[in-house]
Amino acid sequence: MSKELVILAVDDDLINLKLLKSMLMKNPDVKEVIEAKNGADAVGQIKSRGDINLVLLDIIMPIMNGLEMLKVVRSDDNIEQMPIIVLTTDETKKTEALELGANGFLMKPIRNNDLVEKINSLVL
Repeated sequence: MSKELVILAVDDDLINLKLLKSMLMKNPDVKEVIEAKNGADAVGQIKSRGDINLVLLDIIMPIMNGLEMLKVVRSDDNIEQMPIIVLTTDETKKTEALELGANGFLMKPIRNNDLVEKINSLVL
């Protein structure tokens, strides 16, 4: 039985977003992938939609980066606390991301198997 997950992918790199979306849409448990180009955009999406099950979050972005977005989401009682997986090329940010409330961490380039495993461990 499929889970019908709605996933918010947050990345300022359009190629990364498209790649992530195509990987996710191959998963029968994923119903929809919403895209955001920075943390501020993502916070807006989370606030306006009550059906997001998971956030895949890049760290290095303009306007509001991933770590700033984590702080905002985790400190706002009005935002549902869904799982957030940080995706980045910068392994030095792992501890900080986890301390700020990330539920998981994957290094880019993302491998489909790792992504599916991480999603399954958090939402299924």
